[in-house]
Amino acid sequence: MSGILYPIIVLGGLGLLFGASLSLASKVFAVETNPKADEIRQALPGANCGACGFPGCDGLANAIAEGEAPVNACSVGGKPVADKIADIMGISGVEVVRQVATVLCQGDCNKAKNKYVYNGIMDCRAQNILAGGSKSCSYGCLGCGTCKDVCEFDAIEIVDGVAVVDKDKCVACKKCIDVCPKKIIELVPYDNQVVVKCKSKDPGKVVRGNCSIGCIGCKICVKNCPVDAFTFEDNLAKINYEKCTNCGICAEKCPTKAIFSSLGESKVAV
Repeated sequence: MSGILYPIIVLGGLGLLFGASLSLASKVFAVETNPKADEIRQALPGANCGACGFPGCDGLANAIAEGEAPVNACSVGGKPVADKIADIMGISGVEVVRQVATVLCQGDCNKAKNKYVYNGIMDCRAQNILAGGSKSCSYGCLGCGTCKDVCEFDAIEIVDGVAVVDKDKCVACKKCIDVCPKKIIELVPYDNQVVVKCKSKDPGKVVRGNCSIGCIGCKICVKNCPVDAFTFEDNLAKINYEKCTNCGICAEKCPTKAIFSSLGESKVAV
């Protein structure tokens, strides 16, 4: 009988010893947390997407509580979350400009030429390895849907070989931006209704030979913009969204329709 009790007593004693040691260690090495960080964490949406630049919502909550990040750092939560966090931090007058991911290419199957027919893995990164992809335009969307695959908010669809973003679903988490091998996805203000949807830096003659809807560098938009919101750099027109008034003149004048306009539409996919 003693042969059975002895091991039980020893194991029980060791269990109590280890338990007491762990309890003591948890108190000795306990890390004090900022009470506001817990409140902020509850206010955050919990997407843990990393778009804010911090390791998940916990990391952002701690950074905001310590004053190392702005209260409007969460792009997923937008203004409602920013307002809640501002109340927690005792801050007023917080501005949040909603942004959405935008695919700067309209070269679909009907408008852009191809160098070859791609039958490999349906991943833009894999296709890009093969001579820069099948598109004749080296800046064009490859249409394999890698951006769609990483989007957790079902905001991206592939339409006629080009990725299209539903701006009402997009939360600007930037995952599509990070995964695109062509780097043709950028954040654009949600309220902006005109966008130069082309990233080609090729001369106009080359662009015209590759795609019927690319920017050919004619500078008509630059000359006709009444508020000087356009600049021209690397053979490509660019919009200063802080100056743009959404008048739509640039889109009307653009000979190739490389400038996309959503004026008059109730819901826009950009």
